[in-house]
Amino acid sequence: MSLPTPSSIVLDIDAAANPRRPAHRPSRRHVVVDGAMGLFATMPVDEVTVHDIASAVEMTPAAVYYHFASKEQILIEGMEQFRDALLAEISSHMPAAGDAAGLERMVHHLMTWTARRRAHATVYFVNSIGLNLMVEALRREARVEMIDLLRTAIRAVRGRLSRAEAGVMAVGLVSLIETSVASMLNQDAAYRGLGARRFNAQVAALANLIAGLD
Repeated sequence: MSLPTPSSIVLDIDAAANPRRPAHRPSRRHVVVDGAMGLFATMPVDEVTVHDIASAVEMTPAAVYYHFASKEQILIEGMEQFRDALLAEISSHMPAAGDAAGLERMVHHLMTWTARRRAHATVYFVNSIGLNLMVEALRREARVEMIDLLRTAIRAVRGRLSRAEAGVMAVGLVSLIETSVASMLNQDAAYRGLGARRFNAQVAALANLIAGLD
């Protein structure tokens, strides 16, 4: 009978000291956020509870609280995710210098992109308006970044234009986008009367007018 070697003894000790652990389970944080945003889009935010969110994502309330301290934290994270995606989308579709139709294309793209993210967009542009100071601060900071990006876009397509003048136009564009997206998400009379295709085309054409391109 052979005796165990020193190396096998070490391996046995290591195995005993470090029993097999279950494979790491990825965080379900994003699942909670997506489920909550779906609820926030269809119900008044104040009426949604952590129990509602837990039920929607097939988790226990304790599991939700493991990831988030409160319902408000879930809301803020969902809005931050949408804000970051929106700003990234604007950045990646900036018109080239001298491209007169580039701004119109960008605004049209933003309308269709937003429509494909209806739940998150509804919470961001409609259901969370005036909810609390934290939400409004987040939206205000995002608006400042949007204005800066759109100012750059306007100066690219217009050529010689002062930063101040382009900034005023950019403020008008942000207001146009926010109002038009809310109209689309609410399916109001203006949107229903035109239909999605014509409505988006009209919004894009208005963007050109605001930027002095028509």
